[in-house]
Amino acid sequence: MSTEARIRERLQVLAPEALELVDESALHVGHEGARGGGRHYRLTVISPRFAGQSVMARHRMIYEALGDLMRQEIHALSIRALAPDEF
Repeated sequence: MSTEARIRERLQVLAPEALELVDESALHVGHEGARGGGRHYRLTVISPRFAGQSVMARHRMIYEALGDLMRQEIHALSIRALAPDEF
């Protein structure tokens, strides 16, 4: 299973109404993370679970869902996490 598929699968615990994942690794060629094998992603998640949560809490929820992927497969992750009424 690809890293992208694993990310999408793990984020299902957040019951996303929408999820956009873009691999931006090509923009970081030569960067330390690219040499180490970690990928760079841009993520947008719309989830009712984010309602009433701070930005930091939302990011923590995402990092918790991704778990060990953040230590190896993902070098950098740009996050936009919104509740449905914020989209």
